[in-house]
Amino acid sequence: MSAIRQSVEISRRPEDVFSYLTDTSHMPEWQESALSVTPAGGATGGVGSRVMVTRQMGRRRMPMTMEMSEYDPPRRFRMDGIDGPVRGHVQGTVEPIGDGERSRVTLDLDFESHGIGKVLVPLVVRPHVKKELPRNEQHLKDILEARP
Repeated sequence: MSAIRQSVEISRRPEDVFSYLTDTSHMPEWQESALSVTPAGGATGGVGSRVMVTRQMGRRRMPMTMEMSEYDPPRRFRMDGIDGPVRGHVQGTVEPIGDGERSRVTLDLDFESHGIGKVLVPLVVRPHVKKELPRNEQHLKDILEARP
C-alpha cells in the first residue's frame, strides 16, 4: 500500500515549524491519538534520538519506540517505529512559501506490520490515520499560528 500523504500551509517561518515538529514533546499537543511521549534513551534530538510514544487507536493503547532516522533542519525529518506489531514510518517535509514567512508541511505516513499488526494495519490503523491526519495538521496550523 502507498503512504498516506497530507499537506497544510502554515503562516510561520520554516525554521519555527520544523523546530516545533521535531520537538517530540509536542506530539500530544497536536496529534489526537498521541497520549504520551517519553525519551527512550540514547541521543536527544537529531538522528538517533528515540522516544516511546503511546497512542490510542479505538480501545487499544499502542506503545511504540520511534527513532529519528533523518534530520535536516529546517527541511526534512524522518521517524521510524522500531518495535511493536505496528511500526509507523513518518517523513516530514517543510518548504518555504513566497517570502519565507509561510511554510508548507507535508507528512507521509506508512506502516510496517508484524504478527497481529498484519490484521490491525489494514482494518484499524490505516483508516484511523486517514481520518486523523487532516485534523492533526489543522491542530498543528492552529497552534503555530497562535504562537507569538
